[in-house]
Amino acid sequence: MINFKNIDYLKYGNNRQKEAYFELKELQIFEKLKAYNPILSGTIPLGIDLPNSDLDIVCECENNDEFSDVLYRLFVDKNRFEIKTKVHQGIKSTVAKFETVRFIVEIFGQNIPSDKQNAYRHMLIEYKILKEKGPEFRSEIIKLKHQGLSTEAAFTQMLGIEGNPYDELLKLEE
Repeated sequence: MINFKNIDYLKYGNNRQKEAYFELKELQIFEKLKAYNPILSGTIPLGIDLPNSDLDIVCECENNDEFSDVLYRLFVDKNRFEIKTKVHQGIKSTVAKFETVRFIVEIFGQNIPSDKQNAYRHMLIEYKILKEKGPEFRSEIIKLKHQGLSTEAAFTQMLGIEGNPYDELLKLEE
């Protein structure tokens, strides 16, 4: 299994993953946010991204106000920078977003260990399913995403699972 907690695997991936690796290294996001245990999550690590897919980075923050201040200080000079703190799925969450030449970067912080956050958990579940189901399944997921479905909805549709895709996927966790 890939160690998703270290972005070095991206160096050996497809072209978009390699671009993501170099972009993240250039921005030094993982170094700058080391205290918050950042993990790249989402579709780019899985190779099921669309051209407009963003780099989703989950972080653990005990204090959202402090985390927000750190993100502001580090990234306010980035193109289209925005930051907000809100309640997401019943949990206080801070989200910073900005654009680079090649990517939209979204940094998401909650007072939950990074590897226990839903985005990371979904990615691990999706990774296992993709490994098990093979390349045709992967192609169908991408096709459904092109049609406007979320990643989670595409997976649950392909698996014939009904209900809230975000909740239902988590039920597949081992």
